[in-house]
Amino acid sequence: MNTKVYFDNLPTTVTEQELMELFSLHGNVVDVHIVADRTSLEARSYGFVTMITPEGARAAIQSISGRAFGAETVVLSEAAPIKEVLDSKNGRMHPRRMMSRLY
Repeated sequence: MNTKVYFDNLPTTVTEQELMELFSLHGNVVDVHIVADRTSLEARSYGFVTMITPEGARAAIQSISGRAFGAETVVLSEAAPIKEVLDSKNGRMHPRRMMSRLY
């Protein structure tokens, strides 16, 4: 099962190819996604890497998290599943989702 890793605090000049090479040292990488600003389309300092195995994801987190990358210290963690993020406020549904059930 694929495992997503959340990364933060990367320099905005980092490319998806560089991240692919960095994470590939710890396991097979399925996808790399750097979040971009919607208006300027410039890369933001965070995103997600999808790895094939949870073991590879954990190895990458242990090895890379806290390391200096450029002028910043990289922060990595296992990404929470979407359902957990949506239901994180006291187990209640997001207001937009509640409205969609009315129509």
